[in-house]
Amino acid sequence: MQDRTVTVNGRTYRWPDRPLVVVCVDGCEPDYITQAIEAGRAPFLASLAERGTCLTADSVVPSFTNPNNLSIVTGAPPSVHGICGNFFWDPDARAEVMMNDAGYLRAGTILAALADAGAKVAVVTAKDKLRALLGHKLKGICFSSEKAADVTVAANGIADVLALTGMPVPSVYSAALSEFVFAAGLALLKRDRPDVMYLSTTDYVQHKAAPGTAAANDFTAMLDRYLGQMDALSATVVLTADHGMNAKTDALGRPNIVFLQQVLDRWYGDGATRVILPITDPYVVHHGALGSYATVYVEDAARCADAAPRIAALPGVERVYTRAEACAAFELPEDRVGDLVVVSERLTVIGTAPERHDLSGLDVPLRSHGGISEQRVPLLANRRADDLPARRWRNFDAFDLALNHLQ
Repeated sequence: MQDRTVTVNGRTYRWPDRPLVVVCVDGCEPDYITQAIEAGRAPFLASLAERGTCLTADSVVPSFTNPNNLSIVTGAPPSVHGICGNFFWDPDARAEVMMNDAGYLRAGTILAALADAGAKVAVVTAKDKLRALLGHKLKGICFSSEKAADVTVAANGIADVLALTGMPVPSVYSAALSEFVFAAGLALLKRDRPDVMYLSTTDYVQHKAAPGTAAANDFTAMLDRYLGQMDALSATVVLTADHGMNAKTDALGRPNIVFLQQVLDRWYGDGATRVILPITDPYVVHHGALGSYATVYVEDAARCADAAPRIAALPGVERVYTRAEACAAFELPEDRVGDLVVVSERLTVIGTAPERHDLSGLDVPLRSHGGISEQRVPLLANRRADDLPARRWRNFDAFDLALNHLQ
């Protein structure tokens, strides 16, 4: 099979010559790894400096979970695959909807293409919101930690995942939800030797704990142990992230929030504009649906032209883009983006109105993502690369790096 290739979304990938494990660590700001290594908690990751490949890459903006996971598994930006947020305004339905239905996906995945060509493929994701998208048209194993007790051969390609891992179903708000992903991946690697595995975690820990803290180092040490065991089983391991993570607070730990819908309603009246927060998903306890990216619908052209500079002047706003500017800068699908795109500064998040955000679940100062400031992510591999091109590396180059460049 060494001379076989698959071509997906205009990119050609060589056939894997050994088991490949691509890992997306949700919310993994590069400093999480650096701090854990410096604390002596991540010996496998530390070893990559000498024997592997260590790059820093850019994620997709908006730096949210769904757009980036789908970019990684399609090898393409949202302008190709169509997933530009966790949540968006569907103009056909005239409704705000979750973008976790595979019907919104406009491109095939590398995973499905490899499986169609005869590869044994497995996908394990922490939250079930990603499962249908990652497993779209996939002939293989695909399940989530969250719904591990409900798997069936017909729906997920596997049965009795709990017996496989020896772990109970974890809480969706726990570090254990991500550990279950690694435990399942390691067990599958030992039992089935898949040609390709894609493992995707949750950022529960990263929303609560800054790099170098005990909880953050414990989490990184956990994933280091599992990845080290996969390495010992002769798998190629590539690690990247969907986005980074930053504190979104003032010096006293209070959230810095621009309540954009409230501001626009005050300027133009109720119903004249619509603010969409693409970070919104069913799991908002740890971030209150507050992120550093928003899209705004302003149907009146004159009002839109008036609003852009006024929004840009708000404290905490980094930049305002027109739809055309944002789609060009971030490679987004034009029909799924508002008239304006607003990106906040590193320490600030964007909300709609205070009454629409429940912050009661925040037991630590707010940490979140979504903007340009959370775009830098690790891209690491346990093998050296041949003739690595000098280019802007993206997290969605993970499969290209793994299959086309590593020794």
